[in-house]
Amino acid sequence: MDAQADPLAPLIEALHAEGRPRIWSLVITVFGDSVQPRGGRIATTRLQRLLGRVGVEPGALRTALSRLRRDGWVVGEREGRFSLYRLSASGLARFAPATERIYAPPQPLVATRWTLALGGDAAQGIPVAPNLWLVPQAQVAGADLAVSGTLSALSPDFAATLLPQAHRAALAALAADLAALDGAALGPLDAAAARTLLIHRWRRLVLRWPELPPELLPPEAPRDPRGAVAAAWRALTPQAEAWLDAGDARMPPMPPAGPELGRRFAAAG
Repeated sequence: MDAQADPLAPLIEALHAEGRPRIWSLVITVFGDSVQPRGGRIATTRLQRLLGRVGVEPGALRTALSRLRRDGWVVGEREGRFSLYRLSASGLARFAPATERIYAPPQPLVATRWTLALGGDAAQGIPVAPNLWLVPQAQVAGADLAVSGTLSALSPDFAATLLPQAHRAALAALAADLAALDGAALGPLDAAAARTLLIHRWRRLVLRWPELPPELLPPEAPRDPRGAVAAAWRALTPQAEAWLDAGDARMPPMPPAGPELGRRFAAAG
């Protein structure tokens, strides 16, 4: 496909521009986003067709699946002439907490009281000095020393120094992916591939860095990253799910999606 005409080109180029993609990590993203809500198994041919759309070669996928089997993440099975994979019991156990965090519903991250915390579990906050963290008071799980109060001053110049460069870059990359997807009209396979890349980006960001109130976000970041990801995910899902419903002689259709799919990014009740 002509790169200029490919609607996924910005996302694919961004993935590969970050260095050699970790294909095994992409496979885990596919399991979380597309496989677990649909019975937990995927044919190798479908997995290759999906990841081939974003530039993954068959040999690289085989190597990634071998690694995941060796590390106890997945189990291979055969059904007739099809080779399929599913998460192992230990893979599922490692998987569940991350899934809850990735697909938690958007909610306002409003902090009226803050804590400057020294050491302890406060390392999930924003570093302001060696071993000193700024954390919304409600999120402090433990610290060796903590002082709480209102945030009475935060200059833009100082706020710009608070986030590690890698965190800023991850937020900027998410914003670029969201901009590329905004208003895009994608067919079923393209939507499934785009949703995979979106969640892969979000998964790596949200499992590595804390979610921040708007006043601590840099200007290049979406104002509400989780809300923006949720909206883009919902926009892609009808066509992505249509591709997972479809099959052909080389790729069996997947089982229908269970109720878990509808609960993603949705508030309880």
